[in-house]
Amino acid sequence: MSDKYKIVQGDEPYFVTFTITGWIKVLADDSFKMILIESIRYCQMHKGLQVYGYCIMPNHVHMIIQAIGDDSVSGILCDLKTFTAKAIVKKLEDEKPNGYEEVLSKFAEAGDALKRIKKYKVWQDGNRAKLLYSNWFMLEKLNYIHNNPVVYGLCEVPWKYTFSSATNYYEKQSLIDVILLSLC
Repeated sequence: MSDKYKIVQGDEPYFVTFTITGWIKVLADDSFKMILIESIRYCQMHKGLQVYGYCIMPNHVHMIIQAIGDDSVSGILCDLKTFTAKAIVKKLEDEKPNGYEEVLSKFAEAGDALKRIKKYKVWQDGNRAKLLYSNWFMLEKLNYIHNNPVVYGLCEVPWKYTFSSATNYYEKQSLIDVILLSLC
């Protein structure tokens, strides 16, 4: 793996993107997005995760995050992805939504070649982490995150997309508490 996207400084803010295997739109269903919301909340409460921005798209997640305390950004993301992968598979197996067999088959196929994967590979490897080395770069990534649902036609304005920190920045009802960045 390239050093370009490695998390090398544990206490610095990072822009991260992690993606569902094969870009499958399993997160198009809001109940699957809620698995991520609950896991992020848990990491905020118990693992020192600080969130400045986020957006959960149908097949990937963008976040601006930082770790405080004993846990690192890498460790927190590893735990978050491990937990949510298991929860997503369990929900697919238990609720059997339309097309679930094909989704599980693709997750199984992706995990077959990897010894570390027992059965299903839900998340692609890596987090495409970029160190946020300046306020300007951080605000650029925050704007990118908030406009992502608009670009993909999921809403007309950023603050109307429920699964995004744009709701926090526009003082709307939000699902996750975030640390607001100065937009000046």
